[in-house]
Amino acid sequence: MSAISPRQPSAEPTSDVLPLTGERTIPGLAEENYWFRRHEVVYEFLAARCAQRDVLEAGCGEGYGADLLADVAHRVIGLDYDESAVAHVRSRYPRVDMRHGNLAELPLADGEVDVVVNFQVIEHLWDQGQFVTECARVLRPGGALLMSTPNRITFSPGLDTPLNPFHTRELNALELTELLTDNGFELEAMLGVFHGPGLLERDARHGGSIIGAQIDRAVANAPWPADLLADVASISTADFELLDAGVRDIDESLDLVAIAVRRD
Repeated sequence: MSAISPRQPSAEPTSDVLPLTGERTIPGLAEENYWFRRHEVVYEFLAARCAQRDVLEAGCGEGYGADLLADVAHRVIGLDYDESAVAHVRSRYPRVDMRHGNLAELPLADGEVDVVVNFQVIEHLWDQGQFVTECARVLRPGGALLMSTPNRITFSPGLDTPLNPFHTRELNALELTELLTDNGFELEAMLGVFHGPGLLERDARHGGSIIGAQIDRAVANAPWPADLLADVASISTADFELLDAGVRDIDESLDLVAIAVRRD
Protein backbone atom coordinates (compact mmCIF):
# COMPACT_ATOMS: atom_id res chain seq x y z
CA MET A 1 0.00 0.00 0.00
CA SER A 2 1.30 3.40 -0.94
CA ALA A 3 0.03 6.79 -1.94
CA ILE A 4 -2.11 6.65 -5.07
CA SER A 5 -0.56 7.67 -8.42
CA PRO A 6 2.51 9.05 -6.67
CA ARG A 7 4.33 12.09 -8.01
CA GLN A 8 8.00 11.84 -8.85
CA PRO A 9 9.97 11.60 -5.59
CA SER A 10 12.29 14.43 -4.63
CA ALA A 11 15.40 12.39 -5.43
CA GLU A 12 15.88 10.07 -8.38
CA PRO A 13 15.97 6.42 -7.26
CA THR A 14 19.39 4.80 -7.50
CA SER A 15 19.94 1.52 -9.31
CA ASP A 16 19.30 -0.51 -6.15
CA VAL A 17 15.90 1.11 -5.44
CA LEU A 18 12.67 -0.16 -6.96
CA PRO A 19 10.52 2.46 -8.72
CA LEU A 20 7.69 4.01 -6.73
CA THR A 21 4.54 2.97 -8.58
CA GLY A 22 1.87 3.17 -5.89
CA GLU A 23 1.52 -0.60 -5.70
CA ARG A 24 4.04 -1.07 -2.88
CA THR A 25 5.92 1.12 -0.46
CA ILE A 26 9.69 1.50 -0.47
CA PRO A 27 12.14 2.93 2.07
CA GLY A 28 14.30 6.01 1.69
CA LEU A 29 11.92 8.50 0.03
CA ALA A 30 10.66 11.51 1.98
CA GLU A 31 7.25 11.55 0.26
CA GLU A 32 6.76 7.85 0.95
CA ASN A 33 7.85 7.92 4.59
CA TYR A 34 4.34 7.93 6.12
CA TRP A 35 3.33 4.72 4.35
CA PHE A 36 6.71 3.09 4.90
CA ARG A 37 6.63 3.72 8.66
CA ARG A 38 2.99 2.59 8.87
CA HIS A 39 4.11 -0.74 7.41
CA GLU A 40 7.38 -0.97 9.31
CA VAL A 41 5.73 -0.64 12.72
CA VAL A 42 3.89 -3.94 12.18
CA TYR A 43 7.12 -5.76 11.35
CA GLU A 44 8.71 -4.36 14.51
CA PHE A 45 5.70 -5.25 16.65
CA LEU A 46 5.48 -8.87 15.46
CA ALA A 47 9.17 -9.64 14.93
CA ALA A 48 9.30 -11.52 18.24
CA ARG A 49 6.81 -14.05 16.84
CA CYS A 50 9.46 -14.93 14.24
CA ALA A 51 12.41 -15.35 16.61
CA GLN A 52 14.38 -18.53 15.84
CA ARG A 53 11.63 -19.65 13.44
CA ASP A 54 11.56 -20.62 9.77
CA VAL A 55 9.57 -17.78 8.21
CA LEU A 56 7.93 -17.25 4.83
CA GLU A 57 7.07 -13.71 3.82
CA ALA A 58 4.49 -14.22 1.10
CA GLY A 59 4.44 -11.12 -1.06
CA CYS A 60 7.56 -9.48 0.31
CA GLY A 61 7.69 -6.61 -2.21
CA GLU A 62 10.82 -4.46 -1.82
CA GLY A 63 12.19 -6.84 0.81
CA TYR A 64 13.00 -4.47 3.68
CA GLY A 65 10.57 -6.29 5.99
CA ALA A 66 11.95 -9.73 5.21
CA ASP A 67 15.42 -8.40 5.94
CA LEU A 68 14.24 -6.92 9.25
CA LEU A 69 12.82 -10.31 10.23
CA ALA A 70 16.11 -11.95 9.29
CA ASP A 71 17.60 -10.19 12.32
CA VAL A 72 15.72 -12.60 14.60
CA ALA A 73 14.48 -15.53 12.50
CA HIS A 74 16.31 -18.80 11.92
CA ARG A 75 15.56 -18.51 8.19
CA VAL A 76 13.51 -16.13 6.05
CA ILE A 77 12.10 -17.17 2.69
CA GLY A 78 10.82 -14.33 0.54
CA LEU A 79 8.25 -14.86 -2.19
CA ASP A 80 6.92 -12.47 -4.80
CA TYR A 81 5.27 -12.74 -8.21
CA ASP A 82 7.03 -9.64 -9.58
CA GLU A 83 10.30 -10.71 -11.21
CA SER A 84 11.85 -7.26 -10.77
CA ALA A 85 11.14 -7.41 -7.03
CA VAL A 86 12.67 -10.88 -6.85
CA ALA A 87 15.87 -9.69 -8.55
CA HIS A 88 15.99 -6.62 -6.33
CA VAL A 89 15.66 -8.58 -3.09
CA ARG A 90 18.29 -11.10 -4.17
CA SER A 91 20.70 -8.27 -4.88
CA ARG A 92 20.00 -6.01 -1.91
CA TYR A 93 19.05 -8.43 0.89
CA PRO A 94 21.25 -11.54 0.62
CA ARG A 95 20.06 -12.91 3.98
CA VAL A 96 16.64 -13.56 2.43
CA ASP A 97 16.11 -16.82 0.50
CA MET A 98 14.21 -15.11 -2.29
CA ARG A 99 11.92 -17.10 -4.58
CA HIS A 100 9.62 -16.31 -7.49
CA GLY A 101 6.11 -17.72 -7.45
CA ASN A 102 2.35 -17.39 -7.31
CA LEU A 103 0.78 -16.83 -3.88
CA ALA A 104 -2.17 -19.02 -4.90
CA GLU A 105 0.22 -22.00 -5.24
CA LEU A 106 3.02 -21.47 -2.74
CA PRO A 107 6.23 -23.17 -3.97
CA LEU A 108 6.94 -24.76 -0.58
CA ALA A 109 6.50 -28.24 0.82
CA ASP A 110 3.78 -29.13 3.31
CA GLY A 111 4.79 -28.05 6.80
CA GLU A 112 7.98 -26.31 5.70
CA VAL A 113 7.76 -23.17 7.88
CA ASP A 114 6.70 -22.06 11.36
CA VAL A 115 5.39 -18.59 10.45
CA VAL A 116 3.85 -17.03 7.35
CA VAL A 117 4.01 -13.23 7.19
CA ASN A 118 1.64 -11.44 4.82
CA PHE A 119 1.59 -7.68 5.33
CA GLN A 120 -0.40 -5.35 3.07
CA VAL A 121 -0.82 -8.03 0.40
CA ILE A 122 -4.15 -9.87 0.82
CA GLU A 123 -6.07 -6.85 -0.52
CA HIS A 124 -4.19 -7.26 -3.84
CA LEU A 125 -5.28 -10.88 -4.37
CA TRP A 126 -8.30 -12.19 -6.24
CA ASP A 127 -8.04 -15.69 -4.75
CA GLN A 128 -7.84 -14.74 -1.07
CA GLY A 129 -9.34 -17.95 0.30
CA GLN A 130 -7.04 -20.12 -1.80
CA PHE A 131 -4.02 -18.18 -0.55
CA VAL A 132 -5.00 -18.59 3.12
CA THR A 133 -5.54 -22.32 2.57
CA GLU A 134 -2.06 -22.52 1.06
CA CYS A 135 -0.65 -20.76 4.12
CA ALA A 136 -2.19 -23.44 6.34
CA ARG A 137 -0.66 -26.15 4.14
CA VAL A 138 2.92 -24.88 4.35
CA LEU A 139 2.78 -24.24 8.11
CA ARG A 140 3.85 -26.78 10.70
CA PRO A 141 1.40 -27.78 13.48
CA GLY A 142 0.79 -24.76 15.68
CA GLY A 143 2.25 -22.45 13.05
CA ALA A 144 1.15 -18.81 12.85
CA LEU A 145 -0.11 -16.61 10.05
CA LEU A 146 0.62 -12.92 10.68
CA MET A 147 -1.42 -10.69 8.38
CA SER A 148 -2.04 -6.98 7.98
CA THR A 149 -4.31 -5.18 5.55
CA PRO A 150 -5.94 -1.75 5.20
CA ASN A 151 -9.22 -1.51 7.08
CA ARG A 152 -11.86 -1.14 4.35
CA ILE A 153 -14.05 1.00 6.60
CA THR A 154 -11.45 3.76 6.96
CA PHE A 155 -9.34 3.25 3.82
CA SER A 156 -12.15 3.31 1.23
CA PRO A 157 -15.09 4.66 3.28
CA GLY A 158 -18.47 4.23 1.66
CA LEU A 159 -17.01 2.98 -1.63
CA ASP A 160 -17.94 -0.20 -3.49
CA THR A 161 -14.61 -0.13 -5.34
CA PRO A 162 -11.31 0.20 -3.46
CA LEU A 163 -9.76 3.65 -3.55
CA ASN A 164 -6.37 2.20 -4.48
CA PRO A 165 -6.47 0.88 -8.07
CA PHE A 166 -4.06 -1.94 -7.16
CA HIS A 167 -6.49 -3.41 -4.61
CA THR A 168 -8.98 -6.09 -5.62
CA ARG A 169 -10.92 -6.62 -2.39
CA GLU A 170 -10.46 -4.79 0.90
CA LEU A 171 -11.69 -6.21 4.20
CA ASN A 172 -13.09 -5.07 7.50
CA ALA A 173 -12.28 -6.87 10.75
CA LEU A 174 -15.24 -9.25 10.55
CA GLU A 175 -14.49 -10.15 6.92
CA LEU A 176 -10.82 -10.75 7.71
CA THR A 177 -11.76 -12.96 10.66
CA GLU A 178 -14.12 -14.99 8.47
CA LEU A 179 -11.47 -15.33 5.75
CA LEU A 180 -9.03 -16.82 8.24
CA THR A 181 -11.42 -19.04 10.18
CA ASP A 182 -13.08 -20.39 7.02
CA ASN A 183 -9.71 -21.50 5.61
CA GLY A 184 -7.92 -23.42 8.32
CA PHE A 185 -7.07 -20.98 11.13
CA GLU A 186 -8.10 -19.95 14.62
CA LEU A 187 -7.90 -16.24 15.35
CA GLU A 188 -5.59 -15.51 18.27
CA ALA A 189 -5.75 -11.71 18.16
CA MET A 190 -7.05 -8.83 16.06
CA LEU A 191 -5.26 -5.52 16.44
CA GLY A 192 -5.57 -2.15 14.80
CA VAL A 193 -3.03 0.45 13.73
CA PHE A 194 -3.89 3.96 14.92
CA HIS A 195 -2.28 7.39 14.86
CA GLY A 196 -0.52 8.20 18.12
CA PRO A 197 -0.43 11.68 19.70
CA GLY A 198 2.29 13.02 17.39
CA LEU A 199 0.39 12.04 14.26
CA LEU A 200 -2.85 13.41 15.64
CA GLU A 201 -1.09 16.77 15.98
CA ARG A 202 0.10 16.50 12.37
CA ASP A 203 -3.46 15.63 11.31
CA ALA A 204 -4.67 18.86 12.89
CA ARG A 205 -1.99 20.89 11.11
CA HIS A 206 -3.02 19.54 7.69
CA GLY A 207 -6.75 20.04 7.49
CA GLY A 208 -7.65 17.19 9.84
CA SER A 209 -5.87 14.40 7.94
CA ILE A 210 -2.23 14.11 6.96
CA ILE A 211 -3.29 11.10 4.87
CA GLY A 212 -5.79 13.19 2.94
CA ALA A 213 -3.24 15.95 2.42
CA GLN A 214 -0.83 13.45 0.84
CA ILE A 215 -3.45 11.77 -1.33
CA ASP A 216 -4.79 15.13 -2.59
CA ARG A 217 -1.34 16.06 -3.85
CA ALA A 218 -0.65 12.64 -5.31
CA VAL A 219 -3.93 12.54 -7.24
CA ALA A 220 -3.38 16.08 -8.56
CA ASN A 221 0.35 15.44 -9.15
CA ALA A 222 0.84 18.71 -7.29
CA PRO A 223 3.94 20.01 -5.48
CA TRP A 224 4.18 19.32 -1.78
CA PRO A 225 4.24 22.31 0.57
CA ALA A 226 7.45 22.41 2.60
CA ASP A 227 5.60 22.00 5.91
CA LEU A 228 3.77 18.86 4.71
CA LEU A 229 6.95 17.29 3.37
CA ALA A 230 8.78 18.05 6.61
CA ASP A 231 6.00 16.54 8.73
CA VAL A 232 5.81 13.41 6.59
CA ALA A 233 9.58 12.96 6.50
CA SER A 234 9.83 13.20 10.30
CA ILE A 235 7.38 10.35 11.03
CA SER A 236 8.76 7.29 12.82
CA THR A 237 7.23 4.00 13.87
CA ALA A 238 6.85 5.44 17.37
CA ASP A 239 4.13 7.73 15.98
CA PHE A 240 1.77 4.76 15.48
CA GLU A 241 -0.06 2.66 18.06
CA LEU A 242 -1.08 -0.99 17.72
CA LEU A 243 -4.04 -1.68 19.96
CA ASP A 244 -6.07 -4.82 20.59
CA ALA A 245 -9.68 -4.88 19.44
CA GLY A 246 -10.68 -5.12 23.09
CA VAL A 247 -8.98 -1.81 23.87
CA ARG A 248 -10.27 0.38 21.03
CA ASP A 249 -12.98 0.03 18.40
CA ILE A 250 -11.31 -1.98 15.63
CA ASP A 251 -13.57 -0.39 13.02
CA GLU A 252 -11.79 2.93 13.66
CA SER A 253 -8.36 1.50 12.86
CA LEU A 254 -6.30 2.40 9.82
CA ASP A 255 -4.92 -1.10 9.27
CA LEU A 256 -6.00 -4.47 10.62
CA VAL A 257 -3.39 -6.82 12.07
CA ALA A 258 -4.41 -10.44 12.60
CA ILE A 259 -2.52 -13.18 14.44
CA ALA A 260 -3.92 -16.58 13.50
CA VAL A 261 -2.82 -20.11 14.36
CA ARG A 262 -3.16 -23.12 12.07
CA ARG A 263 -6.08 -25.29 13.06
CA ASP A 264 -4.77 -28.85 13.55
